[in-house]
Amino acid sequence: MPKNPPRYVRNMLGYGANAPDPQWPGGAKVAVQFVLNYEEGGENCVLHGDEASEAFLSDIAGAAMWKGQRHWNMESIYEYGARAGFWRLHRLFTEADIPVTIYGVATALARSPEQVAAMQDAGWEIASHGYKWVEHKDMPEEEERASIAAAIKLHEEVTGERPYGWYTGRCSANTVRLVAEEGGFDYVSDTYDDDLPYWLEVGDRDQLIIPYTLEANDMRFATSPGWITGEQFFTYLKDAFDTLYAEGTTSTPKMMNIGLHCRLIGRPGKMAGLKRFIDYIKTFDGVWTPRRIDMARHWAKVHPHSRKLRPSQMSQDDFVTKFGGVFEHSPWVAERAWALELGPAHDGWVGVHSVLCRAFRASSDAEKDGVLIAHPDLAGKLAQAKHLTAESTSEQASAGLDALTDEERATFERLNTEYTEKFGFPFIIAVKDNTKATILDAFHTRLQNDRDTEFKTACKQVERIAWHRLKDMNL
Repeated sequence: MPKNPPRYVRNMLGYGANAPDPQWPGGAKVAVQFVLNYEEGGENCVLHGDEASEAFLSDIAGAAMWKGQRHWNMESIYEYGARAGFWRLHRLFTEADIPVTIYGVATALARSPEQVAAMQDAGWEIASHGYKWVEHKDMPEEEERASIAAAIKLHEEVTGERPYGWYTGRCSANTVRLVAEEGGFDYVSDTYDDDLPYWLEVGDRDQLIIPYTLEANDMRFATSPGWITGEQFFTYLKDAFDTLYAEGTTSTPKMMNIGLHCRLIGRPGKMAGLKRFIDYIKTFDGVWTPRRIDMARHWAKVHPHSRKLRPSQMSQDDFVTKFGGVFEHSPWVAERAWALELGPAHDGWVGVHSVLCRAFRASSDAEKDGVLIAHPDLAGKLAQAKHLTAESTSEQASAGLDALTDEERATFERLNTEYTEKFGFPFIIAVKDNTKATILDAFHTRLQNDRDTEFKTACKQVERIAWHRLKDMNL
C-alpha cells in the first residue's frame, strides 16, 4: 500500500447537479456583472522596462512582440483605450446607472489619474489586475509573490485603498494560491470554471472564487474566430442572457460575466452592440447588475464556507474506518480504494462509490466470492438472533423482513437453503429497491440462472447495496 497515494487536484465536479440557490438580492433570476479591464499604460513596452513591445489583444492582425523596440502603432492603440474608449464607456455605464468592476493594472492606474478619479466618482470597484499587464506563466514563485505585493502597494498609493478583488489574467499555475495566501482578498477571479462563486480551501485560508469569462468577452474582437461586428457581440450576449434568465426562472439562478477592454469595446462600432445589450436587459425584471465585490460580500453572507473532512484528504485509517463496512465485512475494499487516484470529484458519496466499486471490480473472483459469502441470509438465523450489522438490520427492516409471519419465514429459509446449496453464497439483493413480494419473485427467477450469471448478478447487487449505504451517509 503506497504511503502517498496519487491525488488529483483538479475539481471536475464543482456543484454537480445540485447547484446552490445564490439568493440574489430582490429574488433576481440572474446576476449580470460587467468588468472593464484597464490595462492601458501597463502593457509590455520598452518604456516600462520590458524587453519587447506588446502583442496581445489589439486590432493589429498577427501582431508580434518587437524585441528592444517601441511599437508605435501598438502603443497608440492602447492609448486610444485610455484617451477615448474609457470615457465613452464611462458615459455609457453611468447613464445606464450600472456600476462596473475595474480590473486595474496597478502601473496603468498610476499613469491615469483622471480616469481613476472618474471610476471612484462613479462608485465603481477597482480590483487588482496585477502590477503589470505581462505574462506570468514562467515567473518563479517568489518573483510572482513579490509582484502581487507590489501591485497591492501601488494600488493603495494610487486609489487610497487596497484592492479586495484580484484577477491576473495572464496567470501562472501558482497565481490563485499565492493571491489566496496573501490573505486580504474577498475574491479571486483567475478561473473560468463555473456559473456561480465557490469556496476554495488554500491551506488555512477559505478563499472565495468568482469565476470570470473569456467567451462573453470583447477580447474576441481581437481573436480568430471572433466577433467582427457589434451586432455579433450583442447576439452572443443576448443568447447567453436569455439562457441564464430562463434557468433562473425554472431552476437555479446563475451569474453572467461580461469582460470588456477600453481599447476594444471602446471603439464606436463595437460599443453599439454593448449598448444594445444593456438596453435589452433593462426590459427585464429580476436582473441584478452588481460590482464583483457586491457579489463577494453577498455570497460570504448567504453561503459562508464550512470545512468538512473530505474522503480524498483522509488518512488510510480514517478512510477505512468510515467506509470499511460499506462492502459487507470487507474492509480491504476500502483499503484498496484509498490507494487509487482520488480527488475533489470523490469527496461525495457518488465519488466514493465509484472508487470502492473500482477496487471491488479489480479484485479476483475468489476475493469477490469472499465478499458475497460475508453477506447474511435474508431473514435468516443471524437476523433472528439480532447479529446483523446495523446496515443490514436497517436494510432488511425497510422491506419488512424483520416482521415476517411464520409461513413467510419458512419460505425464506427454504429458498435461502436452496439458493446457497446451488451457488455457494447467500442470496444478495438490494433490499431498499424492493418489497417482500419482489424479493420473492427475484429468488425464484435467479434460482434458474447458471452460477456464472448469478455470480455477476450478485456482485452487481453488492455494488447497489453499497450505493444505498453511501447515499445514506449524506457526505
